[in-house]
Amino acid sequence: MTMHDLIRGTDLETRRAFLSGAARSLLGASAVAAFGPSAVARALAQDPQAPPILGHARAKNVIYLFLRGGMSHIDTLDPKPGKSTQGPVEALRTRADGVLLGQYFPKLAEQMDKVCVVSSMSSKQGAHPQAQYLMRTGYELRGTIQHPSLGAWCNRLAGRHNPTMPGHVLIGGGADMPTAGFFPPEFQALPIGSAEDGLQNASLAKGVDQNRFDRRMQRLRQLDDAFAEKHGQRDVTAYGKAYAEAVKLMRSSDLVAFDVDLEPEATRRAYGATSFGTGCLLARRLVDHGVRYVEVVADGFDTHADNFDRLADLTPSIDQGLSCLLADLDARGLLQTTLVVLATEFGRTPDIDQDQGRNHYPKAFSCLLAGGGIRGGERYGRTDAEGREVETDPVSIQDLNATIAWASGIPLDYVVTSPLGRPFKIADKGNPLTDIFS
Repeated sequence: MTMHDLIRGTDLETRRAFLSGAARSLLGASAVAAFGPSAVARALAQDPQAPPILGHARAKNVIYLFLRGGMSHIDTLDPKPGKSTQGPVEALRTRADGVLLGQYFPKLAEQMDKVCVVSSMSSKQGAHPQAQYLMRTGYELRGTIQHPSLGAWCNRLAGRHNPTMPGHVLIGGGADMPTAGFFPPEFQALPIGSAEDGLQNASLAKGVDQNRFDRRMQRLRQLDDAFAEKHGQRDVTAYGKAYAEAVKLMRSSDLVAFDVDLEPEATRRAYGATSFGTGCLLARRLVDHGVRYVEVVADGFDTHADNFDRLADLTPSIDQGLSCLLADLDARGLLQTTLVVLATEFGRTPDIDQDQGRNHYPKAFSCLLAGGGIRGGERYGRTDAEGREVETDPVSIQDLNATIAWASGIPLDYVVTSPLGRPFKIADKGNPLTDIFS
């Protein structure tokens, strides 16, 4: 019996295992991990023709910075000087008249003429998994369906700028972050565990030259075609497409985008020698090479105890990385076409507990946006004097996601049908904050 006959006779699960192993041994590319068994095992929706990008699109690219854990709004983006809820944190004046920041962001204060702070975010989700899922998908967490992340939506509906590069890259997110959901696996984010390490195993395996590699790929395509003809499994086509994408990336000159060591030492120092700072630098490099949507994730903001000491440790890398990213994009002429978002899943309580901590507080929190047509130097919406209640211009998580989609030129009323026949839109029922754009 030939290998061809053997594989043709296997069941689907064995076939999946074979393909997964073949991807690792034949390709040696971590890019394939983004399209692994967990992704292709999902039901695939029939991919409709992508809608046209609307004429108001200002953001060709999105850099989405997610601070996981729930960053305290009062201590950072929405300080309340002179109030008991402010605690020991001082408020800083910034380059934007009337827009104050907490003392932890002195470098960002110098870039606030480029930034709009949205201080009136509000949600009803106060548990981390549910709140993070809602923030990144625009939908409530359900056990019956996995919704696509906003990055997957943008990748699918807005398309790629560079056909050899992924449309969506996730830096430092971990396995629990929402990605393609019920979308076909080609819209799965390419995960980069460490910005410092870049894209690992993106060269041929040891002992495999180009000719041998090509022969293996040709044989794999033959096996795929034969199996698909016999069983009609769409998963096989998805696997084949994933491997083709991985090989295209491996052979592309754009592969250098993932190597931050190619940056001048002065640039690396400016971003900071931290995971978040290097993540911001990698995000800028990827935008330079045509990646539409890049996410950078930082952990540790669940400050139930020692809130102020922990923020003193956590925020310097955020302050340096974000402020340098804004200045760098601006100097390169990329800020007007790149939307930068800093978000977190909820705020933290105005009241300080006996452990000098703050607890979960979805009722009021803040995020910021810059670039991509955003009118900088402003604060949108306000909370009351103690940061407890949203007083003006409440903004839901769906509204924030709709704003990102609108800036990217994606029609908010475009409907995608899930494999079970349910209709979904990119930001559910969210309304974009068009007033914050110039």
